[in-house]
Amino acid sequence: MPRLVLDDLYRIAVPSDPRLRPDGDAVAYTLTTADRDSDQNQAEIWLAAPGSAPRRLASGSAARWSPDGRLLAFLRPVDGRAQIHLLPMEGGEPRPLTSAPLGAGAPVWSPDGSRIAYSGPYGDLDPHAPVVADILEYKADGAGLLRGLTTQLFVVDVATGDTIQVTEGGFHAGEPSWSPDGRRLAFAASMAPDRDLVVESAVYEVDATGPTPGKPERLTGPDIICTGAWWLAAPDRNGTPDPDPGSDRAPDPGSDRDGDGQGRGDRLVVAGLREVIGHTRLYTLGSGTLDEVETGLDRNVMTGAPGYPGAVPALLGDDLLFCARDQGRTHLYRLAGAPPVGEAGTEGEAGTAGAGTEGEAGRTRQAVKTGETGQAGKAVKIVGNDFTVSGVSVAAGRIAWVASSPLSAGDVYLDGEPLTHHALPDVDLFTPRPRTFTAPDGATIEGFVLRDETRTTPGPLLLDVHGGPHNAWSPAFDGAHLYHQRLAADGWTVLLVNPRASDGYGEDFFTATVGAWGLADEQDFLAAVDDLVAEGVADPDRLAVAGYSYGGYMACWLSTRTDRFKAAIPGGCVSDLASMAGTSDLGSLIKAYECRGDLQAQSPIAQVARVTTPTLLLHGDSDDRCPVGQAEQWFAALREQGVPVRLVRYPDASHLFILNGRPSHRYDFNERIITWLEQWVTGSPS
Repeated sequence: MPRLVLDDLYRIAVPSDPRLRPDGDAVAYTLTTADRDSDQNQAEIWLAAPGSAPRRLASGSAARWSPDGRLLAFLRPVDGRAQIHLLPMEGGEPRPLTSAPLGAGAPVWSPDGSRIAYSGPYGDLDPHAPVVADILEYKADGAGLLRGLTTQLFVVDVATGDTIQVTEGGFHAGEPSWSPDGRRLAFAASMAPDRDLVVESAVYEVDATGPTPGKPERLTGPDIICTGAWWLAAPDRNGTPDPDPGSDRAPDPGSDRDGDGQGRGDRLVVAGLREVIGHTRLYTLGSGTLDEVETGLDRNVMTGAPGYPGAVPALLGDDLLFCARDQGRTHLYRLAGAPPVGEAGTEGEAGTAGAGTEGEAGRTRQAVKTGETGQAGKAVKIVGNDFTVSGVSVAAGRIAWVASSPLSAGDVYLDGEPLTHHALPDVDLFTPRPRTFTAPDGATIEGFVLRDETRTTPGPLLLDVHGGPHNAWSPAFDGAHLYHQRLAADGWTVLLVNPRASDGYGEDFFTATVGAWGLADEQDFLAAVDDLVAEGVADPDRLAVAGYSYGGYMACWLSTRTDRFKAAIPGGCVSDLASMAGTSDLGSLIKAYECRGDLQAQSPIAQVARVTTPTLLLHGDSDDRCPVGQAEQWFAALREQGVPVRLVRYPDASHLFILNGRPSHRYDFNERIITWLEQWVTGSPS
């Protein structure tokens, strides 16, 4: 069977955002592919069900079932702006529901199915007007200059299309969630006047029935930085759980409800942090108190974001489902009863994620334990092993999820059984193998090694560094770093280290580089390289380093510390923390909370005179997270020193273009990495 080639970029299909129909018998999901002709990423809504082949429903994304399952709401662009559409499942074509001037966000059905809430941009957009800024929050990566726009909440009537604005003000409202009585919307937002200087966010609730925007009521205090809030409805008297957060079914008239319309089992679940740099935890909000949900895990809760897999929490009966990162992998956990702290058992560690070597079907059977509930206060892993979960949905006592694996960029599962087979059917992928290394100070560092294990002589090695720094490599095939597979086919070893600050190894490990970028984790990488050289896997004369975002920072940093690497490829890099603090959309916060202390000592640019490594810089031209000036500074310094260097800028590309940018840019990114390594390390093209 042939190995992967870069042209397979245009054949990879990535499922996401699964939504289980209220009867539990079918899953709607978004399927994203790269279209060569239009040079665009194409999103489509598909439907998968047991016993039948998945079928395409419509072009669009963010599918959401109506409470009765008869309508599917989803987003589709109209004149370049995302608008909510409705697809009748009994037959007929989709019809647009909204005509928001600046577009709409993901639809959230009201409990009775008569209205849909969404968050969307609001303001007067004049692309030619001067941009006036009074606070640092005037731009955002992926959006660019905000020009005074904010994100507000809206409610649209399903029958008439009439839309009301629910919130207004100089803040950005997070995604809404309906209260079980259908009268209020909960959301997370930062409304502090100095929110650009101090990280602060709370949960608010606002009336959703009035004709004009209401005044949000703050529900949480300053102790927790809230990142999301979801009303999770308890089962009705027939034992049927709520389909999805933010999509509550109409209350059963016979169910036992308190006077305010909230069921005694209904919960407002909040995700939040105690400290700016630290683990996300879950809390329940009720009766004026915010109680931590004891999970028994020293692991980071993952609610899902671009580049950071996971899913919002959900209820299965009285049990809470949530995702957390364990040893780089994002797994699904089940917590019996979801008691608040103080009523729970003792705290324990997350289970070890095994590195299975079986086929896809065998790995599925081994990893899934959906029936296990564990004990109060101690969550049980129900989807683990080498899977990475990136979406979860619950309805009618069943669980659907999307997960990637070493053999697939993602598939849809229902109660552990695969409903799709999106893996490339005619490509033999190399499988990353887990390894542990010991740093000079005795710390255990995990990593993954991708190589052709039939090769017995030392070969070239690429050390590739992940971003964050609080992200993590996993063994799952991600469809973005295609050069990993190509290099392995050409005899390379690809070393993926999860150094200090990586996610999935406990909170102390997570925070180990705060104020010490480069200084605290440098030896984690070099020790791993030393081990593979000593074992005869890597040729010490053919070593290279690459990385993106924080990984780009580390590629620059290591180039100042050693000349052992024959090539360096920093992508989306950081070279000067002082200049980044004043130019990044999160610069002042990174300075205050992540790199606090001596910025000069943590900046590669301070030691750039030491660099002799041929360097390829790859950077998005519209990157507002790690602005392109970071690459420009490094490029200019190396050029003036006579070091072989090349700068490649991708027009209109944001920081995350390697994940969701133009297909041609992503292809070029992969191709240039391979070509640079061939030129400076192996000396000949593959």
